[in-house]
Amino acid sequence: MNIINRLKTLSFLQFFIWGCWLITLGSYMINTLKFSGSDVGWVYSTLGIASVLMPAPIGILADKYISANRLYAFCHIICGISLYFAASATTVNEMFWIMLINSLAFMPTLSLSNSVSYYCLDKYKLDTVANFPLIRACGTMGFILAMWIISILHLELSNYQLYIAAISSLVLAIYALTLPTVETVNVTTETSLITKLGFDAFELFNSYKMAIFFLFAMLLGAVLQITNTFGNPFLHDFALNPDYKDSLVVEYPAILLSLSQISEFAFILTIPFFLKRLGIRIIMLMSMLAWTLRFGFFAYGDPSPIGCIFLMLSMIIYGCAFDFFNISGSVFIEKEVDPKIRASAQGLFMTMVNGFGLYFGMLFSGKIVDYFTVDNIKDWHSIWLVFAGYSLALAVLFYFMYPDKRKI
Repeated sequence: MNIINRLKTLSFLQFFIWGCWLITLGSYMINTLKFSGSDVGWVYSTLGIASVLMPAPIGILADKYISANRLYAFCHIICGISLYFAASATTVNEMFWIMLINSLAFMPTLSLSNSVSYYCLDKYKLDTVANFPLIRACGTMGFILAMWIISILHLELSNYQLYIAAISSLVLAIYALTLPTVETVNVTTETSLITKLGFDAFELFNSYKMAIFFLFAMLLGAVLQITNTFGNPFLHDFALNPDYKDSLVVEYPAILLSLSQISEFAFILTIPFFLKRLGIRIIMLMSMLAWTLRFGFFAYGDPSPIGCIFLMLSMIIYGCAFDFFNISGSVFIEKEVDPKIRASAQGLFMTMVNGFGLYFGMLFSGKIVDYFTVDNIKDWHSIWLVFAGYSLALAVLFYFMYPDKRKI
């Protein structure tokens, strides 16, 4: 198997694990464990907490001291064990602490998998912009397959989704050890203290352009997981309406939501074209406007014939919303930084997006959901419009604040 296919397999398994539970765990907690919206937001905030604490130091370890693929394998062993115990959790506190352990191990693997891929592409002298999106697209395929398996087997409200993810994590840990060993940077006695500690990536904040990029990465990161967290419960709630309770939207919500990932797959393939011709500024703006439409279409969607059109449009636009920021941002960082701080810089990007951004986004979104909940009935129309307004405000601010109009 050539290196491109091996990296595609790595990406496939990485996101298959996440797809087993990321979209459906919220419904399991709300419908089966009877958690509140704030409880679910609190549990999902572990992804943000972990992304604040872990990707940067793990990136430093991978750059300076421990081969990235070996560190990656160790993290997935921890993931497998923690997900196994999460399946038995029945209280909010139990679920929070176990998922925090899982998140502390899992979130760094998102940037580590990128670093491993970038290293191997460099090693084999393959173009990053042309090849990485194709590799990452296989991750989306893994995510979609996992969602379909969980939905078709009717495991959306079951803890079996966590058991499947646990087994997959252990398989990936073993597979990662078969990849080329990623070399670390030699640290000598002449190396500065900043370099020894791995803080070189933080010097990126000295650039106004990069500082603004990271600021909006954090602000946009606040919305990245909102529909993944609350989209499934939103669709399940249509069962409360007698006209919709037997609709396919209610029966197979995860399959409907998987159309978002299919859209993501399609948009990933366009990234090399748009990134080279439009540059990161326009790409980011397109992402923010797409998030506005994602939430807006949800606000007006339902299982009726007209409402289904809005739901479908929301699924289609998701690919642009997610890919044009998250994946293009990773490629942009790779092109902007020295390879010696590759893992550290990718870890810093992850910290801003899935760390600070996701943490505050989950707490904020959970509060919004509870604010618009009366007698256990959620006003999803108002909830989604609040998030749409936030995304639109970001787009306006970014348009005036980000200075760089160059193309990659």
